[in-house]
Amino acid sequence: MEKQLKQFLKFLEVDKRASNNTLQSYKRDLVQFESYLNENNIKYNKVKESDVKDYINYLEENGKKASTVSRTIASIRAFYQYEMKNKKILDPTANIQSPKIEKRTPCILTSQEVELLLEQPTDVDLKGIRDKAMLEFAYASGMRVSEIIGLNIEDVVFEEGIVVCKNGNKKRMIPLGKMCLTALKEYVDKARGILIKTDKEQALFVNLNGKRLTRQGFWKIIKYYQEQANITKDITPHTLRHSFATHLLQNGADLKSIQMMLGHSDISSTQVYMQFQNGGLNDIYKKAHPRA
Repeated sequence: MEKQLKQFLKFLEVDKRASNNTLQSYKRDLVQFESYLNENNIKYNKVKESDVKDYINYLEENGKKASTVSRTIASIRAFYQYEMKNKKILDPTANIQSPKIEKRTPCILTSQEVELLLEQPTDVDLKGIRDKAMLEFAYASGMRVSEIIGLNIEDVVFEEGIVVCKNGNKKRMIPLGKMCLTALKEYVDKARGILIKTDKEQALFVNLNGKRLTRQGFWKIIKYYQEQANITKDITPHTLRHSFATHLLQNGADLKSIQMMLGHSDISSTQVYMQFQNGGLNDIYKKAHPRA
Protein backbone atom coordinates (compact mmCIF):
# COMPACT_ATOMS: atom_id res chain seq x y z
CA MET A 1 0.00 0.00 0.00
CA GLU A 2 3.00 2.30 0.50
CA LYS A 3 3.50 2.77 -3.26
CA GLN A 4 -0.22 3.38 -3.85
CA LEU A 5 -0.32 5.90 -1.01
CA LYS A 6 2.56 7.89 -2.51
CA GLN A 7 0.79 7.95 -5.89
CA PHE A 8 -2.45 9.11 -4.26
CA LEU A 9 -0.74 11.93 -2.36
CA LYS A 10 1.04 12.99 -5.55
CA PHE A 11 -2.33 13.07 -7.30
CA LEU A 12 -3.75 15.32 -4.56
CA GLU A 13 -0.74 17.63 -4.69
CA VAL A 14 -0.38 17.95 -8.48
CA ASP A 15 -3.85 17.35 -9.93
CA LYS A 16 -6.03 18.60 -7.08
CA ARG A 17 -3.52 21.21 -5.87
CA ALA A 18 -4.36 20.40 -2.26
CA SER A 19 -2.81 22.51 0.49
CA ASN A 20 0.07 21.13 2.56
CA ASN A 21 -2.23 20.83 5.61
CA THR A 22 -4.68 18.73 3.61
CA LEU A 23 -1.89 16.49 2.31
CA GLN A 24 -0.50 15.94 5.80
CA SER A 25 -3.97 15.15 7.12
CA TYR A 26 -4.59 12.49 4.43
CA LYS A 27 -1.12 11.05 4.91
CA ARG A 28 -1.50 10.79 8.69
CA ASP A 29 -4.90 9.08 8.45
CA LEU A 30 -3.86 6.63 5.75
CA VAL A 31 -0.49 5.72 7.29
CA GLN A 32 -2.32 4.85 10.53
CA PHE A 33 -4.84 2.80 8.55
CA GLU A 34 -1.99 1.04 6.73
CA SER A 35 -0.35 0.14 10.06
CA TYR A 36 -3.65 -1.31 11.28
CA LEU A 37 -3.99 -3.42 8.14
CA ASN A 38 -0.41 -4.70 8.44
CA GLU A 39 -0.90 -5.61 12.10
CA ASN A 40 -3.99 -7.62 11.16
CA ASN A 41 -2.50 -9.17 8.00
CA ILE A 42 -5.07 -7.54 5.71
CA LYS A 43 -4.05 -6.55 2.18
CA TYR A 44 -5.21 -3.07 1.20
CA ASN A 45 -6.84 -4.36 -2.02
CA LYS A 46 -8.74 -7.05 -0.10
CA VAL A 47 -10.27 -4.76 2.53
CA LYS A 48 -13.97 -5.37 3.13
CA GLU A 49 -16.65 -3.16 4.62
CA SER A 50 -16.46 -5.19 7.83
CA ASP A 51 -12.72 -4.45 8.08
CA VAL A 52 -13.34 -0.71 7.89
CA LYS A 53 -16.07 -1.00 10.52
CA ASP A 54 -13.65 -2.89 12.76
CA TYR A 55 -11.11 -0.12 12.27
CA ILE A 56 -13.70 2.50 13.19
CA ASN A 57 -14.48 0.56 16.38
CA TYR A 58 -10.74 0.36 17.06
CA LEU A 59 -10.41 4.15 16.76
CA GLU A 60 -13.41 4.77 19.01
CA GLU A 61 -12.15 2.32 21.63
CA ASN A 62 -8.89 4.25 21.67
CA GLY A 63 -10.70 7.47 22.49
CA LYS A 64 -10.73 9.12 19.07
CA LYS A 65 -13.29 11.90 18.71
CA ALA A 66 -16.20 11.67 16.28
CA SER A 67 -14.63 14.43 14.18
CA THR A 68 -11.39 12.46 13.91
CA VAL A 69 -13.22 9.25 12.96
CA SER A 70 -15.29 11.13 10.39
CA ARG A 71 -12.18 12.67 8.82
CA THR A 72 -10.45 9.27 8.76
CA ILE A 73 -13.40 7.69 6.93
CA ALA A 74 -13.27 10.52 4.38
CA SER A 75 -9.53 9.94 3.86
CA ILE A 76 -9.95 6.20 3.37
CA ARG A 77 -12.91 6.77 1.03
CA ALA A 78 -10.95 9.25 -1.09
CA PHE A 79 -8.03 6.81 -1.36
CA TYR A 80 -10.19 3.89 -2.51
CA GLN A 81 -12.15 6.03 -4.96
CA TYR A 82 -8.83 7.04 -6.49
CA GLU A 83 -7.76 3.39 -6.64
CA MET A 84 -11.07 2.40 -8.27
CA LYS A 85 -10.29 4.60 -11.27
CA ASN A 86 -6.98 2.84 -11.88
CA LYS A 87 -7.61 -0.73 -10.79
CA LYS A 88 -10.39 -3.27 -10.43
CA ILE A 89 -10.94 -2.66 -6.75
CA LEU A 90 -14.08 -1.94 -4.74
CA ASP A 91 -14.60 0.91 -2.29
CA PRO A 92 -15.11 -0.72 1.14
CA THR A 93 -16.47 2.56 2.55
CA ALA A 94 -19.34 2.87 0.04
CA ASN A 95 -22.05 2.00 2.58
CA ILE A 96 -20.38 3.38 5.70
CA GLN A 97 -21.88 6.45 7.35
CA SER A 98 -19.71 8.94 9.20
CA PRO A 99 -20.58 9.45 12.88
CA LYS A 100 -22.63 12.50 13.74
CA ILE A 101 -20.47 15.33 14.98
CA GLU A 102 -21.87 17.45 17.76
CA LYS A 103 -21.47 21.09 16.79
CA ARG A 104 -19.75 23.00 19.55
CA THR A 105 -20.46 26.65 20.17
CA PRO A 106 -17.39 28.67 19.19
CA CYS A 107 -15.56 30.55 21.93
CA ILE A 108 -16.11 34.26 21.32
CA LEU A 109 -14.39 37.21 22.97
CA THR A 110 -16.31 40.39 23.69
CA SER A 111 -15.05 43.61 22.09
CA GLN A 112 -13.71 44.63 25.51
CA GLU A 113 -11.82 41.34 25.89
CA VAL A 114 -10.30 41.74 22.43
CA GLU A 115 -9.15 45.26 23.31
CA LEU A 116 -7.63 43.97 26.55
CA LEU A 117 -5.80 41.14 24.75
CA LEU A 118 -4.46 43.39 21.99
CA GLU A 119 -3.22 45.93 24.53
CA GLN A 120 -0.91 43.40 26.21
CA PRO A 121 2.10 43.34 23.85
CA THR A 122 4.28 46.42 24.24
CA ASP A 123 6.49 47.70 21.45
CA VAL A 124 9.60 48.20 23.58
CA ASP A 125 11.49 45.28 21.96
CA LEU A 126 11.49 43.19 18.78
CA LYS A 127 9.27 40.47 20.26
CA GLY A 128 6.70 42.97 21.51
CA ILE A 129 6.54 44.73 18.14
CA ARG A 130 6.06 41.40 16.36
CA ASP A 131 3.47 40.10 18.82
CA LYS A 132 1.46 43.33 18.66
CA ALA A 133 1.36 43.13 14.86
CA MET A 134 0.51 39.45 14.88
CA LEU A 135 -2.43 39.75 17.30
CA GLU A 136 -3.78 42.83 15.49
CA PHE A 137 -3.45 40.99 12.19
CA ALA A 138 -5.18 37.81 13.42
CA TYR A 139 -8.20 39.78 14.65
CA ALA A 140 -8.27 42.19 11.67
CA SER A 141 -8.12 39.46 9.01
CA GLY A 142 -9.98 36.52 10.58
CA MET A 143 -7.55 34.18 8.85
CA ARG A 144 -6.84 30.63 9.99
CA VAL A 145 -3.60 30.17 11.93
CA SER A 146 -2.24 27.91 9.15
CA GLU A 147 -2.92 30.68 6.64
CA ILE A 148 -1.28 33.35 8.81
CA ILE A 149 1.94 31.44 9.41
CA GLY A 150 2.03 30.53 5.71
CA LEU A 151 1.99 34.17 4.58
CA ASN A 152 4.96 35.72 2.80
CA ILE A 153 5.95 39.37 3.08
CA GLU A 154 4.78 39.98 -0.51
CA ASP A 155 1.23 38.88 0.36
CA VAL A 156 0.54 42.14 2.22
CA VAL A 157 -0.22 45.05 -0.09
CA PHE A 158 0.18 48.10 2.15
CA GLU A 159 -0.77 50.59 -0.56
CA GLU A 160 -4.19 48.99 -0.95
CA GLY A 161 -4.57 47.93 2.69
CA ILE A 162 -5.19 44.26 1.89
CA VAL A 163 -3.68 40.83 2.41
CA VAL A 164 -3.79 38.18 -0.31
CA CYS A 165 -4.57 34.80 1.28
CA LYS A 166 -3.66 31.72 -0.75
CA ASN A 167 -5.03 28.35 0.34
CA GLY A 168 -4.24 25.56 -2.09
CA ASN A 169 -5.57 26.66 -5.48
CA LYS A 170 -7.91 29.21 -3.89
CA LYS A 171 -7.12 32.87 -3.33
CA ARG A 172 -8.98 35.64 -1.52
CA MET A 173 -8.26 39.27 -0.70
CA ILE A 174 -9.04 40.55 2.80
CA PRO A 175 -9.07 44.24 3.79
CA LEU A 176 -7.06 45.26 6.84
CA GLY A 177 -7.98 48.03 9.28
CA LYS A 178 -5.87 51.09 10.06
CA MET A 179 -4.73 49.86 13.49
CA CYS A 180 -3.62 46.54 12.03
CA LEU A 181 -1.75 48.21 9.14
CA THR A 182 -0.01 50.60 11.54
CA ALA A 183 1.18 47.76 13.79
CA LEU A 184 2.14 45.63 10.79
CA LYS A 185 4.14 48.43 9.16
CA GLU A 186 6.00 49.07 12.40
CA TYR A 187 6.86 45.36 12.62
CA VAL A 188 8.07 45.20 9.00
CA ASP A 189 10.06 48.44 9.26
CA LYS A 190 11.55 48.07 12.74
CA ALA A 191 11.63 44.39 13.73
CA ARG A 192 11.34 41.85 10.94
CA GLY A 193 14.48 43.00 9.12
CA ILE A 194 16.50 42.53 12.30
CA LEU A 195 14.94 39.17 13.21
CA ILE A 196 15.53 37.47 9.85
CA LYS A 197 19.03 36.09 9.27
CA THR A 198 18.91 36.22 5.48
CA ASP A 199 17.09 38.25 2.84
CA LYS A 200 15.99 34.94 1.31
CA GLU A 201 13.50 34.45 4.17
CA GLN A 202 10.06 35.23 2.74
CA ALA A 203 7.86 34.52 5.78
CA LEU A 204 5.84 37.47 7.05
CA PHE A 205 5.86 36.39 10.70
CA VAL A 206 9.10 34.90 11.99
CA ASN A 207 10.26 33.62 15.36
CA LEU A 208 13.18 35.05 17.35
CA ASN A 209 15.55 32.80 15.37
CA GLY A 210 14.44 34.43 12.14
CA LYS A 211 12.59 31.36 10.85
CA ARG A 212 8.93 31.08 9.83
CA LEU A 213 6.69 31.07 12.90
CA THR A 214 5.09 27.68 13.63
CA ARG A 215 1.55 26.83 14.69
CA GLN A 216 2.86 25.85 18.13
CA GLY A 217 4.74 29.15 18.43
CA PHE A 218 1.61 31.10 17.54
CA TRP A 219 -0.42 29.15 20.12
CA LYS A 220 2.11 29.82 22.89
CA ILE A 221 2.09 33.55 22.16
CA ILE A 222 -1.72 33.68 22.37
CA LYS A 223 -1.69 31.76 25.67
CA TYR A 224 0.96 34.03 27.15
CA TYR A 225 -1.03 37.20 26.49
CA GLN A 226 -4.26 35.56 27.63
CA GLU A 227 -2.62 35.05 31.02
CA GLN A 228 -1.22 38.59 30.99
CA ALA A 229 -4.71 39.96 30.34
CA ASN A 230 -6.27 37.73 33.04
CA ILE A 231 -8.89 36.48 30.57
CA THR A 232 -10.42 33.26 31.89
CA LYS A 233 -11.81 32.04 28.56
CA ASP A 234 -9.77 29.36 26.80
CA ILE A 235 -8.36 31.42 23.94
CA THR A 236 -6.77 29.81 20.89
CA PRO A 237 -5.67 31.41 17.60
CA HIS A 238 -9.06 30.32 16.20
CA THR A 239 -10.85 32.32 18.90
CA LEU A 240 -9.76 35.54 17.20
CA ARG A 241 -11.16 34.23 13.91
CA HIS A 242 -14.51 33.47 15.57
CA SER A 243 -14.52 36.89 17.26
CA PHE A 244 -13.68 38.62 13.96
CA ALA A 245 -16.72 37.06 12.25
CA THR A 246 -19.08 37.63 15.18
CA HIS A 247 -18.17 41.28 15.67
CA LEU A 248 -18.54 41.99 11.93
CA LEU A 249 -22.00 40.42 11.99
CA GLN A 250 -23.02 42.30 15.14
CA ASN A 251 -21.99 45.58 13.53
CA GLY A 252 -24.00 45.13 10.35
CA ALA A 253 -21.82 43.18 7.91
CA ASP A 254 -23.75 40.81 5.66
CA LEU A 255 -23.25 37.07 5.91
CA LYS A 256 -22.08 36.66 2.31
CA SER A 257 -19.22 39.17 2.76
CA ILE A 258 -18.14 37.45 5.98
CA GLN A 259 -18.21 34.10 4.20
CA MET A 260 -15.88 35.47 1.51
CA MET A 261 -13.44 36.93 4.04
CA LEU A 262 -13.36 33.72 6.09
CA GLY A 263 -12.92 31.59 2.98
CA HIS A 264 -15.88 29.30 3.75
CA SER A 265 -16.93 27.30 0.70
CA ASP A 266 -20.39 26.75 2.18
CA ILE A 267 -22.35 29.59 3.81
CA SER A 268 -23.79 27.14 6.35
CA SER A 269 -20.37 27.22 8.04
CA THR A 270 -20.70 31.01 8.40
CA GLN A 271 -24.28 30.86 9.71
CA VAL A 272 -23.06 29.45 13.04
CA TYR A 273 -22.23 33.05 14.03
CA MET A 274 -25.88 34.12 13.75
CA GLN A 275 -26.46 32.89 17.31
CA PHE A 276 -24.25 35.70 18.69
CA GLN A 277 -26.21 38.59 17.15
CA ASN A 278 -26.90 40.50 20.39
CA GLY A 279 -30.45 39.30 20.74
CA GLY A 280 -30.52 38.62 17.04
CA LEU A 281 -33.68 37.64 15.26
CA ASN A 282 -35.86 37.65 18.37
CA ASP A 283 -35.24 41.37 18.94
CA ILE A 284 -35.78 42.17 15.27
CA TYR A 285 -39.02 40.18 15.27
CA LYS A 286 -40.36 41.86 18.41
CA LYS A 287 -39.59 45.34 17.09
CA ALA A 288 -40.88 44.77 13.55
CA HIS A 289 -43.82 42.34 13.69
CA PRO A 290 -47.18 44.02 14.37
CA ARG A 291 -48.43 41.10 16.47
CA ALA A 292 -45.18 40.22 18.28
